[in-house]
Amino acid sequence: MTQLLQGRIAIVTGAGRGLGRAHALELARHGAKVLVSDLDADRPGADALAVVNDIRAAGGEAHARSADVTDPLQAQAMVQSAIEQWGRVDILVNNAGILRDKTFAKMSLDDFRLVMEVHLMGAVHCTHAVWNSMRDQNYGRIVMTTSSSGLYGNFGQANYGAAKMALVGLMQTLALEGERYDIRVNCLAPTAATAMTEGLLEAEALNMLSPAAVSPAVVVLAAENAPTRTILMAGAGGFEQANITMTQGIYLGKAELSASSLIHRLDEVSDRRGETIPATGFDQLRHEVAKARTASPQTSSRA
Repeated sequence: MTQLLQGRIAIVTGAGRGLGRAHALELARHGAKVLVSDLDADRPGADALAVVNDIRAAGGEAHARSADVTDPLQAQAMVQSAIEQWGRVDILVNNAGILRDKTFAKMSLDDFRLVMEVHLMGAVHCTHAVWNSMRDQNYGRIVMTTSSSGLYGNFGQANYGAAKMALVGLMQTLALEGERYDIRVNCLAPTAATAMTEGLLEAEALNMLSPAAVSPAVVVLAAENAPTRTILMAGAGGFEQANITMTQGIYLGKAELSASSLIHRLDEVSDRRGETIPATGFDQLRHEVAKARTASPQTSSRA
């Protein structure tokens, strides 16, 4: 087997069970040395220690590290321990997460805030801790774990969906800022049977949705020739790419610039023929200005 990550140093958060465990094992299988991070990794008999033992038994190199990703000091200490052990960090997989599912009407603000803290701020803390060292070494691969719940919504997951979509925005900007340093930042939207999905699916579906069926996508996003600013979806052996696009839209001149005109032409605004993927947020601004400049001042027109 070609080892795509030979000699690379990886950190996987929330790596004691489920997707994190599968990611750590797959990264190690491709030659990476892996810091297996979990909330209670220093406890005797901890899941993270079992992952480390599995990696070592297969001939790989791994260490466990306990870290609460909601604490920026613990995130920094986690990264520093990998640097002290192996000299650098090449790959960060932000996988740690929790669920607190309820409809928004029944959801407490504490539960909303906690999910945001773990998923969004946890990824921010860990990424911030590795960012400057990756810039200094002119190399880095960062994977954010997003979700179809953020991309498309899911009943009872307002907190989770908000956090997961926020990670897409974080990825979009960090990929731009990291480009000159060969830091590539991507999102993975996994579909897998994990502790967070227990009781939600029937046994046959759970068997199909093995975490191991997702982890090849992590290797792709962590490899030297990884893409950047990509949202890769994976589950049950299927792989797709999600895109945030912009329609061609319409232009309303001064004579018809009104809410009433826009209401009557919303079908044209939402027409997806010819939709594009903006290179940056400024592209949307440029698109609107260019449309206004080229449109006839007397009549509205398609862009």
